[in-house]
Amino acid sequence: MIKRHINRLVQLSRNIKAEKFVYTVLSLFGAFTKELLSKMGERRKIKTASFRPTGRSGEIPFRSTFEGDPSASLGMTRTFFDILSKAGLLLLLLFLFTSCQRDVYMFTSFHEPANEGLRYLYSKDGYHWNSVNGIYLKPELGTQKIMRDPSMLRDKHGVYHLVWTIGWKGNEGVGYASSKDLIHWENKKIVPVMEHEAKTVNVWAPELFYDDVEDRFIIIWASTIPYRFAKGVEAEDNNHRMYYTTTKDFETFTPTKLFSDPGFSIIDAVIVKKAQKDYVLVLKDNTRPNRNLKVAFADNPLGPFQNVSQPFSAYLTEGPSVVKVKDEWLIYFDSYGSKSYEAVATKDFKTFEKINDRISVPEGHKHGTIFKASKKDLRNLLKQEIK
Repeated sequence: MIKRHINRLVQLSRNIKAEKFVYTVLSLFGAFTKELLSKMGERRKIKTASFRPTGRSGEIPFRSTFEGDPSASLGMTRTFFDILSKAGLLLLLLFLFTSCQRDVYMFTSFHEPANEGLRYLYSKDGYHWNSVNGIYLKPELGTQKIMRDPSMLRDKHGVYHLVWTIGWKGNEGVGYASSKDLIHWENKKIVPVMEHEAKTVNVWAPELFYDDVEDRFIIIWASTIPYRFAKGVEAEDNNHRMYYTTTKDFETFTPTKLFSDPGFSIIDAVIVKKAQKDYVLVLKDNTRPNRNLKVAFADNPLGPFQNVSQPFSAYLTEGPSVVKVKDEWLIYFDSYGSKSYEAVATKDFKTFEKINDRISVPEGHKHGTIFKASKKDLRNLLKQEIK
């Protein structure tokens, strides 16, 4: 019975690509058993003891070779399991359990004309994305009833928080909702982040960032207040700057303040934490000669962000979404000029490599943010088949 359960657990581990680690753990158990059997007075001294795969699905036999008789071997016998320490077995079970609970990459999404609602993509590797069928939150807030630029993150309690653009113009806030499973949403409301500025033209592309140093959430967005800043090459009703507010509970919010004024119209900004006191702002230069993506740097998530880079994307690109996969950062973005979804990879946010040939994104996807979700929540989503 024990053999059957262990082999079943190892088979599960194969599905999550953890067999290499499991074999290592089991080999250590083999070495441990060698020592135990020697102390128990085996007549022949054990020379080797290890687990090796036979090639049969789910079978990991224990094999031990004795000095003086190289062909001798021990199968996976009850005696072996009797001498396995309970602590070691529990560690193995714990590893397999936690491995099965690993997170998956998910991407918030919407389709034009942005009146349907929240969609999702998911990925096992961060490069190849698949659609989750269905709409999971309809846009019911604001007068225009749209949902653009959905930004989501999961807090330390497993609750998902979502903010989004609720209108093109004439609105003074952003949409907010929370969920424990990505399916059922509650606390839906407008957060009136610009109600204090009567001349505000718009509130676009809110982005969530969790500040782990201060244990707070930061929301940033782009707004235009005519005649507030130097006009530059943009019209007064299209001269955006970034603003922010913070919250610990999404019930009370700090007064809105200016987040970034790089001297030009800026939208679609995303905060990235590289390391302690090392932050990057990925942003869109929204001035007409550019309409492309750049980065800036700071030692605090609230800035000031400085040393704005040269563009790393082509003309008519927007909506950056950033995720770290292994040792590189991937920046996805909407190349609306060429009507395609593209990406670059970087390790330092100074040099960027085009990786369009390494990614796949479903047609019709419009920019949101990439976040981590539990495998359980994804499985439940895939079972919904919401039309």
